[in-house]
Amino acid sequence: MRVSRQSGWLGGAAVAVLVLAAGAAQAAESNVTELEAITVTAQKRAQDTLDVGLNVAVVSGSELQARRVTQVTDLATFTPNVDIKENMPGILPVVSIRGVGLNDFSATNNPSAGVYVDEVYLSSLALMNFDLFDLERMEALKGPQGTLYGRNSTAGAINVLTAKPTFGGMEGRIAGSYGNYKTADLDGAVNLPVSDTVAIRLAGKIVSQDEGYFFNRVKNSDIGRRDVQMGRAQLRWKPNADLDVLLKVEVQKVRSEVGAPEFFGLLKPPGAPASLVCPGSSGCTDFLGYRDTDGDPFKGDWSVNPAYDVDQRAATLRVNQDLGWATLTSVTGWLGFKRQWGADTDAGPFRETDFIEHDRIDQISQELRLSGATPTNDWLVGVFASRDRVKMSYDGSLQDLFNTKTLSTADQVSKSAAAFGNVEHRLGGGLSLVAGLRYTWETKSDVGGTSDLVSNCPVSLLTLAPCGSPPIPLATVNTSIDDTNWSWKVGLNWKPNPTTLVYGSISQGVKSGGFFSGVATNSGQLKPYEPETLIDYEIGVKQRLPSVGLSWSGSLFYYDYSDVQTFIRDTSGGLPIQRLGNVDTAKIYGLDLDLTWSPPAVEGLDLVAGLGLLHTELGAFASSSGAVAKGNEMPDAPKVSFNLSAAYTRDVGHGLQARVQVDGRYADEMFKDALNDPLIATPSYWVWNARASLMSGKDWDVAVWVKNLADERYVTQGVNQLALGYGFRVYGAPRTYGVSFSKAFQ
Repeated sequence: MRVSRQSGWLGGAAVAVLVLAAGAAQAAESNVTELEAITVTAQKRAQDTLDVGLNVAVVSGSELQARRVTQVTDLATFTPNVDIKENMPGILPVVSIRGVGLNDFSATNNPSAGVYVDEVYLSSLALMNFDLFDLERMEALKGPQGTLYGRNSTAGAINVLTAKPTFGGMEGRIAGSYGNYKTADLDGAVNLPVSDTVAIRLAGKIVSQDEGYFFNRVKNSDIGRRDVQMGRAQLRWKPNADLDVLLKVEVQKVRSEVGAPEFFGLLKPPGAPASLVCPGSSGCTDFLGYRDTDGDPFKGDWSVNPAYDVDQRAATLRVNQDLGWATLTSVTGWLGFKRQWGADTDAGPFRETDFIEHDRIDQISQELRLSGATPTNDWLVGVFASRDRVKMSYDGSLQDLFNTKTLSTADQVSKSAAAFGNVEHRLGGGLSLVAGLRYTWETKSDVGGTSDLVSNCPVSLLTLAPCGSPPIPLATVNTSIDDTNWSWKVGLNWKPNPTTLVYGSISQGVKSGGFFSGVATNSGQLKPYEPETLIDYEIGVKQRLPSVGLSWSGSLFYYDYSDVQTFIRDTSGGLPIQRLGNVDTAKIYGLDLDLTWSPPAVEGLDLVAGLGLLHTELGAFASSSGAVAKGNEMPDAPKVSFNLSAAYTRDVGHGLQARVQVDGRYADEMFKDALNDPLIATPSYWVWNARASLMSGKDWDVAVWVKNLADERYVTQGVNQLALGYGFRVYGAPRTYGVSFSKAFQ
């Protein structure tokens, strides 16, 4: 019944969008000069979003600052059908777009939604945790982006674009805030034209949170503190009108703490009330008798050192050469990353499955492309190559459950090369044909596995080996996989007038296979998973109506999804695990609807709204607990999502303006794994934020703000390990509030 109701919603929405499309195609705006163009680089060149036939959400740097968007996880506030969860509190974000996202935590795995910083792809899930500062804008591209973005972008792509040096004069900005949990942050940037041909931009950010919002009863201390330092230097050289060279160097140092999950247990304790339902409640116990009855997800008895340490260095060189007949662009990226952090995956005071993870990532990439335009064509061709190496290890403390320790390692090397092309051919009458093609070759090798260290006497309960025995391999892998694939797109764009775009497209994206690299107790759990393929059938409309201050877009999509990479539970070994596997097929269809309205009748009022409707259905698949029938929902795919923002600005005299803004996001209930386990599902929730400010144009700004205004307790992730006696749930951040300021100078 739920499926038919969802189909009815989407069917009605389809009719509505098509009716609007027909009306849009006939509407002609007389006052074209009033249009405010929104620039994007979604197709590797600067364009008005009305010239781009795909669903793309754009957030400017000033809007990011005003709404205190500090990390990639905040992007879900701006666009529907996007879910961003954290596998552990404050770290390991996973981006799902229209139900497509890699539901994993390992540093060796690549996200399904490609994240690009100044056109450089971030190859590992471990690289997704970074603070945002001094940005030009962010773009979220929905649907497979295989032709222009290529590698592993079946869900879509997120472009993070930093502010670049300019030659217009010296200018800068400084901003800071102070809030509850003794949290202070300060960021700033300065643009320095050295000469007519050389300019420098320096930017940095520091975050200090001296009190965490988690409380560890074992240590009688709060945890979740943050100490982040980031810096960026950019040098731009433009010796003439044809050559533009930009060198960027970035550093990041983090000495923070990881938050902790909330425990739930398997067994009903003696004397428990009849109302206590086990398993699944924090009042139920694990095999060692632990339970947590306080009902507060931010309090617990955790046994792992929460330290989270990161050191990162990165450099990007972008060269743009105008050849007259075409433009040659080279983008070279390098990144070195080291990280250490602890995970208390049993969420309790005993050393049942406690882990300390060490990661090291080195990646280098090179893209070279040639683009040009003729009276009838915009074209682009290019090549891409990259090499990534990820070395990681888990030090496992299992003494209190298995009377031993474990060591899990992975050394993964990935090499990729691709050639691609894209053309937009103008057919006349406002109609254009878009076609793109990409051929990708990739190879991955992995060496590693899990060993029982047989560290405790008299015997390890994992292998029954006596103490003093040498380490015993439980699972090993030493192999490589190769893959070649084609990504493609064909579409039609129609602009009946300058303020309207109607588009339709079919595109295919492919995400390469790989290796699960977590803890395993037999080698079969480390076998590689297969590549996944997604074909997107999509139609959409975009329109700007300046006379009424309205801009809107809508798109309908249908995904034919095969060999879906997703998280499944595996109990085939002595230690139950969650690992990546493949499901043969899935289908996804839905609607995106976005609206921005500044009604002329109410000067200073700005309204933004977005609605996402989504239906997902996995095909049948086999798990270690038996066959799973067709019909399960995709993980992290709410059937309904909605975002809303209302802001009102008013002059208050003496050259000052006051602004009040409220924004919120709704997500429907959703599952967290392919098994659709109700114990780790997320109930529906709203999260609201608010901000009030006093400002003097773009000169300075003072504000008070609140995030998660209602202090909503909502689940972002869950893991069921009841075969070991426990499970855990991860919650979103509680209410935070504070004051902030910013000052621009020139």
